[in-house]
Amino acid sequence: MHRWDFGPVWAHADLLLLGLWHTLQVTGTALAFGIPLGLALALSRLSPRRLLRWPAGAVIEVFRTTPPLVQLFWFFFALPILIDVEMTPFVAAALTFSIQSAAFFAEVFRGGIVSVERGQWEAGRALGMTPRQVMRRVVLPQAVQRMLPAFLERAIELMKTTTLVATISYADLLFQANEVAQKTFRPLEVFTVAALLYFVVIYGASLLAQAFERRLAVSGEGMTR
Repeated sequence: MHRWDFGPVWAHADLLLLGLWHTLQVTGTALAFGIPLGLALALSRLSPRRLLRWPAGAVIEVFRTTPPLVQLFWFFFALPILIDVEMTPFVAAALTFSIQSAAFFAEVFRGGIVSVERGQWEAGRALGMTPRQVMRRVVLPQAVQRMLPAFLERAIELMKTTTLVATISYADLLFQANEVAQKTFRPLEVFTVAALLYFVVIYGASLLAQAFERRLAVSGEGMTR
């Protein structure tokens, strides 16, 4: 029977916490770049101009339909050969998950924008607003509230997907857990602690997201009264 011993794990807790910090860095960077890029792709996809609509559609479909691990390997191993620039694991991971997130966020943005009633557009134009002003002041605020659940779900899924960065030797939580397990010969305890760290962060983020969603729903109801 296995005798649990977390002593060696606590002795290397600093490595696990550093790995968790690296995981959060990749996730935060991907969200910071993926959301605005996703909005740009969505607006380009909705554009009547083919030169904007078709390339945006191609980027969205490619990054939504190809495995993220293949994308990660391409950015880390193939892209440096094409552009003759050394690619660090963090940069490769940030590029991969930023663009992949942008592709998913683009479809969320597009769905939210399309869901806004046509009368909202016409009302904004009747008040003398330009199409950009209508989009920024009328359509997007309503669309974002409707898109919030999908956004939050994608952000949580993104953090789970970042575990793939361990395959290119980026020192995220999974990579560090594997290192500690090899040093301590306590894989059961190490990966149990790693799983608990993922659970605490992701579950905590989901609770905050739900609270934020409820707050927005209440504020939205107040505005309609």
